Amino acid sequence: MAKRDYYEILGVSKSSTPDEIKKTYRKLALKYHPDRNPGDKKAEESFKEISEAYEILSDPQRKAQYDQYGHVSDQFRGGGGNPFDGSGFGDMFGDVFGEFFGGPRRQRGSRGEPGADLSYNMDMTFEQAAFGYSTELVIPRMETCDSCHGSGARTSKDIEPCRVCGGTGQQRIQQGFFSVATTCSSCRGTGKIIRTPCAKCHGRGRVNVRKKLKVNIPAGVDTGARVKLSGEGESGINGGPSGDLYLMINVLDHPIFERDAYDVYCRVPISITQASLGSELEVPTLEGRARLAIPAGTQNDRIFRLKNKGISRIHGGGKGDLFVRIVVEIPTNLNRKQKELLEEFGAISEEDSTPMKKTFMAMLKDFLS
Repeated sequence: MAKRDYYEILGVSKSSTPDEIKKTYRKLALKYHPDRNPGDKKAEESFKEISEAYEILSDPQRKAQYDQYGHVSDQFRGGGGNPFDGSGFGDMFGDVFGEFFGGPRRQRGSRGEPGADLSYNMDMTFEQAAFGYSTELVIPRMETCDSCHGSGARTSKDIEPCRVCGGTGQQRIQQGFFSVATTCSSCRGTGKIIRTPCAKCHGRGRVNVRKKLKVNIPAGVDTGARVKLSGEGESGINGGPSGDLYLMINVLDHPIFERDAYDVYCRVPISITQASLGSELEVPTLEGRARLAIPAGTQNDRIFRLKNKGISRIHGGGKGDLFVRIVVEIPTNLNRKQKELLEEFGAISEEDSTPMKKTFMAMLKDFLS
């Protein structure tokens, strides 16, 4: 018997859009679905007919062939046969009806679940963060039981498929026209029943351990950095992959140095004499001491830059710099002789020896006039 026209079956025209075709198909499929019409052979045939039509008209290439050649040797159905047997149709059916009929049954029990990720708060000294650091940590975590190898059972003979869900880990509950999938209440989604649990893990498949890990922290990390150790989190369940371990870095304050990205700052006090006459200082760096020439007349808060004396950039590209801020220190608790010499110095000093004061006084005079 000649097949009916696919457009006639769905009640659409050749000019209908893909969305219009899909919308019409869904309405008809809901109307004739076997779950909604139990025992109705006519409805079942109609459902198969509209499903076959939609399979062709929803595929642009097949639709174009059908528009040109019509029904020819079932070539549009991937080689003929029942459209419900084709993998292409199965994908289409799941896409359209998943939201109505619960989608395909999924073997939850046969799939491993990934282990949990772990985080560890790690304090580091300023120098450890700057130069890198290797250490050993003890991390509490769940690992696969070495007695039962994660099965949770004493032996393999003590495991059997769950009879309630048939080993799928899911139960299907019929609610009128709809079918709802829920986690199996008997096996709790594992798909299996353990008759005799493992004596070491008591059926959990995992045990609590304190794992020693050697970790290498790269140079240049700073507070807030997160170092990932792949696969060092908790072991997975049912053969699932292990989680990851994240080291949350906190760099402790330093008594001398402060950090700004990869640059380092420090404050170095000098006397009035050193600032006035010039001097050569030994200043601290992360790698020891360095010589710094202070020119005569150096003012308070002047900054000197020492290139490549900062912190290594974590992704390469050299180091930051060290910035030395000069603090001219005013003497206190002067003795009588010191006071006399300073008073004498003040009496013989000219304004030219204090250029900042001269400039300020000129500006002040203009402001007050």
